[in-house]
Amino acid sequence: MASSLTKDSPSSGEKTFFGHPRGLATLFMTEMWERFSYYGMRALLPLYLIAPGGLDMKPATATAIYSVYLSLVYLLAMPGGWFGDRVWGPRKTVAIAGGIIMFGHLTLALPSEGTFFAGLGLVAIGSGLLKSNISTMVGHLYDGPDDPRRDGGFTIFYMGINMGAFAAPLIIGTVGENVNWHLGFALAALGMGLGVIQFLFGTRHLNERSLVVPKPLSKDERASTLRKSMIWLGIAAVFYIGTVVTGVYTLNWLLVPITLAGLVIPVVVLVRIKRDKELSATEQSKMSGYIWFFVAAAIFWMIYDQGGSTLAIFAESSAENSVFGWDFPVSWYQSVNPVLIMALAPVFAAFWLALNRRGKEPSTIVKFSSGLVLIGTSFFVFLMPLTIAGDGYKAAAMWMVAIYFIQTVAELTLSPVGLSVTTKMAPAKYASQMMGVWFLAVTAGDCTTGLLSLAGVELNGTGVVAMEATLAVVAGIAIFMYRGKVKQLMGNVR
Repeated sequence: MASSLTKDSPSSGEKTFFGHPRGLATLFMTEMWERFSYYGMRALLPLYLIAPGGLDMKPATATAIYSVYLSLVYLLAMPGGWFGDRVWGPRKTVAIAGGIIMFGHLTLALPSEGTFFAGLGLVAIGSGLLKSNISTMVGHLYDGPDDPRRDGGFTIFYMGINMGAFAAPLIIGTVGENVNWHLGFALAALGMGLGVIQFLFGTRHLNERSLVVPKPLSKDERASTLRKSMIWLGIAAVFYIGTVVTGVYTLNWLLVPITLAGLVIPVVVLVRIKRDKELSATEQSKMSGYIWFFVAAAIFWMIYDQGGSTLAIFAESSAENSVFGWDFPVSWYQSVNPVLIMALAPVFAAFWLALNRRGKEPSTIVKFSSGLVLIGTSFFVFLMPLTIAGDGYKAAAMWMVAIYFIQTVAELTLSPVGLSVTTKMAPAKYASQMMGVWFLAVTAGDCTTGLLSLAGVELNGTGVVAMEATLAVVAGIAIFMYRGKVKQLMGNVR
């Protein structure tokens, strides 16, 4: 599949992928199919959970499950990176992760509630293993950070993500909603299977560094890690077997501990780094500044990720999902964001560059605060269809598209900046771990949504939506007002 996208290099005669190392084609296609399977399943998940022909759950429970699932994917990215660095190496980790994801989707395709949740767990584990390591292998294709092709390579790779995310709801969503839910999940497994095949056939084009375990565990470390893992696994098994045997087990026994862990772990990680006495005064100051961005990002993702749960569940029951009399599946809304990303990302990149040349490019703080205000604005707009719907009326589809449009602009304003500022403000000792710390902001935001749902909060209520919108806008304004203090903490980072 990848060979059709390659061309001969005029200088060396070797085939390249749009002027980049041929291995980028392998990773591009692998990630595209993985995202196809992930976003297809994600688009179906909340709808299947509430459907009478699915698990027929309450919307609050469905939102909680969806939020906990997303938080797990990002929470497991840190141990996933650890496995690549210390146990299997990036290439082996990605190959195994792809198999786990495919098996997870196949498990979801089985018509059983028990196997369904096992399938969700497998997909989350596989996604966490794959997420960090495949990006690492993209970096391996280039001659260090100063290779002029490097940024372009990651841009092409990012396009693969959005191509898969765009196509998935249109194909998997249509089949799942209109034909059979489990057939939709099976299509997600097929997509990941194609990704694994593509990866295995194309590994010869990857850099040999992807086979190397950068910092392998010593024999003693391996034994200690295995022993501790088995102890914790045993404790969890005894606990949950006990709740089942005694008849007290409910789904909350699983969801609540994961949700609380997703809130506690980010705090513990940040406190551990902040209190590290080996950090210099400058690094300590930057970490204090970074906490501002982290908390703000958690608020951002708390609202943003409800695009697949709160908004989708509202659209299912209260939106007129048609254009010019043509009806479309609710899951298609999940294709709006990736297609807008592909259309607007080059525009934003050119816009920032043009402002930079004039010396007028906004600072990191201003971009970040703008992203928060915009994500809050998207929920203020959400109040309109919430108000319109009722008494037999349904909100127009364009209200939903408008919300996703604003959220996409907010994402382009905040997300790339967050990734950049994370690498710039990372202490040298934690340089390789800080990207995982950034993902923990997503975990914290999604777990907050999950906790609210488990507490019985009606997230589609106008009062709650208005409160979340206000929180985001106030947080954005607060960062802007205190930009002088934050800038001082950031040191030389702009």
